[in-house]
Amino acid sequence: MNKEITSVKLKNIAGMVHFIRGQRVMLGQDLAVLYGVDTKVLMQAVRRNIERFPKDFMFQLTEQEIRDLKSQIVTLNLATTRRSKPYAFTEQGVAMLSSVLKSQRAIEVNIAIMRAFVQMRRMIETNQELTAKIDDLERKYSNHDEKIQMIFAAIRELMTPPETPRPPIGFKHPGQQ
Repeated sequence: MNKEITSVKLKNIAGMVHFIRGQRVMLGQDLAVLYGVDTKVLMQAVRRNIERFPKDFMFQLTEQEIRDLKSQIVTLNLATTRRSKPYAFTEQGVAMLSSVLKSQRAIEVNIAIMRAFVQMRRMIETNQELTAKIDDLERKYSNHDEKIQMIFAAIRELMTPPETPRPPIGFKHPGQQ
């Protein structure tokens, strides 16, 4: 595998995966960077083969989804001067890109992306298994002393992601809201 591609770590790819419309997706612009092509070139290849990309493989973001992404990811670069809204590719859409982009780099990047999706799926499954085991233990020891109940409460708190988003880092430009 190409040295440049192997330097693309799974965690870097996982950081490019977003959860939109109940699915894990990657944005076209991020995929273009990974494939080493302009976003315009990537989307041109997709348009030439649009029959390979049904709505469950690829979709265009709405204005609200763009705003939501920008608020979640301060460093996200969704240029406001772009002509069209960005596209999101599901795991199947990313896999289909390898048949449209036929370079060796595209093949290698797709392999790395598929491994990242598999790794994320395993992490989610592991978390679900851990939650089930804790539920079982909690039921088993529900009649025990208060200290054990405090331990379970602390574990649950650690497993729950924070509800409030972090404030953005940096300074606002005078023209920003």
